[in-house]
Amino acid sequence: MFRVSNNLVGILNFVTFLLSIPILGAGIWLSRQADTECERWLDKPIIALGVFLMVVSIAGLIGACCRVSWLLWVYLLVMFLLIVLLFVFTIFVFAVTNKGAGEALSNRGYKEYRLGDYSNWLQKRVTNTKNWNKIKSCLQDSKVCTSFADKYVNETAEQFYADHLSALQSGCCKPSNDCNFTYVKPTDWSNNGTVITNNTDCTTWSNDPNVLCFNCQSCKAGLLDNIKSNWKKVAIVNVIFLVFLIVVYSVGCCAFRNNRKDNAYWNRQ
Repeated sequence: MFRVSNNLVGILNFVTFLLSIPILGAGIWLSRQADTECERWLDKPIIALGVFLMVVSIAGLIGACCRVSWLLWVYLLVMFLLIVLLFVFTIFVFAVTNKGAGEALSNRGYKEYRLGDYSNWLQKRVTNTKNWNKIKSCLQDSKVCTSFADKYVNETAEQFYADHLSALQSGCCKPSNDCNFTYVKPTDWSNNGTVITNNTDCTTWSNDPNVLCFNCQSCKAGLLDNIKSNWKKVAIVNVIFLVFLIVVYSVGCCAFRNNRKDNAYWNRQ
């Protein structure tokens, strides 16, 4: 006897299969169109996600609708591992993002960011030269500082200091407040020939639009603050997704038991 749980698992997996098609298509398209390091980095995870969703949804669809118990068992095993993985990842995200925040400055609308304020695990990801060169390429390709310079180009120093800048703009597109450089334009600062500070970012800074502060510790810290904010949002979504997966897994278990009962019934005939 075909049960409601089998139909429900079949419908959910059919919808998942349909969703996997545009995801896989987007990954393939991106791999062929990629011109930058950022795009080349993104295509493989997208393709892998599309293939994974497609294979798992097909296994669940056939297992539930065609009463193939072993295939449904494999589907449930993958779902269980996915639930465990997401649970561990969510805990990990909350653990590595509990440290670090921008430093408020007197008479400044923006904050400044220190690399040492963030978790050691996140710091290691950006202090690795190979990793940072890829990230820096992404930041340059995104023109985060070009749009920043265009937006604030006509502002006076007083107006600029009152602006609320993003973590990336503050860390990568201007020198640190410790340097006491003189403002000329958003990405053009005069150091007056003297730098009295222990902050190494002051000697790293360059008015060259291709350099700016992309190699600064503050830029890496600004990126980590951005990641911290985004990862916390992802963790919240993961919690919701986990609840959904647990419901689907429970329904799948019911469908698996139904399959075994039905198979036992037909074997007795």
